[in-house]
Amino acid sequence: MVSQAIQPKRNRITQWLAADTMEGIRRQRALLGYLFIAPSIIGLLIFIIGPMIATFALSFFKWNVFRPPEFINFENFTRLFSDPRVFTAFRNTFLLVIMTVVMLEILALALALSVHRLASRPLSYFFRTSYFLPVLLSGAAVAVTLGYMFHRDFGVINYYLGLLGIPKISWLTDSNVVLWSVSLTTVWRNLGFTFIIYLGGVSSLPTEILEAAQVDGAYGWRRLKSVVLPLLSPTILFATVTDIIKMLQFFDEPFIMTRGGPGDASRTVVMLMYENAFGNLAFGYGSAIALILFAVILLVTGIQFALSRRWVFYS
Repeated sequence: MVSQAIQPKRNRITQWLAADTMEGIRRQRALLGYLFIAPSIIGLLIFIIGPMIATFALSFFKWNVFRPPEFINFENFTRLFSDPRVFTAFRNTFLLVIMTVVMLEILALALALSVHRLASRPLSYFFRTSYFLPVLLSGAAVAVTLGYMFHRDFGVINYYLGLLGIPKISWLTDSNVVLWSVSLTTVWRNLGFTFIIYLGGVSSLPTEILEAAQVDGAYGWRRLKSVVLPLLSPTILFATVTDIIKMLQFFDEPFIMTRGGPGDASRTVVMLMYENAFGNLAFGYGSAIALILFAVILLVTGIQFALSRRWVFYS
């Protein structure tokens, strides 16, 4: 009886969708569009939105997997703001972001401008491939290899510095130098990605404006400062925003090369979150740290876009 009652309703829906009218064709196109984006929306809900909601909820609980979650209100956040290691981790992360992003943007832009000027096409392809290759390598493999190269006694870097008469540097065990070692490793691995972004921006600059600048006598630094950089400003904004978001989540290099040491000199926010959640089984406290980091990333990105109105030119 129930199936007999449902059958006419299904027929009406099928006729409504398959109607050969303008309205029916619009409905069919809309349905097709929803079907195409459905896998992306489902993936977003399962892998992004769902974990974010779970992290937000978990930050108000005390949970170690083996016992039922215990609601503790804002206790995790109270502990977080009174924990000196959290402030140390945020300080290290911000210092790493500043050092790494500044080196990345300057080097990537300089290399993109140099490669774009190459007249030889095979040479241009060679440099593009060479600069991009480190991006394809595993972060763990790069950190292990560079960790050996930065070793004080056996590392190849100190060996060549010794040939120049420079004394050995404790790249990974000196708290005044260790952030530079981590930053240089990260720059080497990520330079290719930022380089490709800038190369795309430089290649799409309008030639008529560049030629007009040359006719007006703009060469060298003046041409770069007054013409090229303003035209490249949307690309610079995109590269800095993506790099800063990525670098605020520093983990692979400091975790493998130094384990956060010496002391807490190279411990980052994501490392602290990982150690609390998976090392101490304090998933609630780890979630609270993750939530604060998310808020910081959101704030920094918002400030970048707000400031971009003053220096980015889209026309």
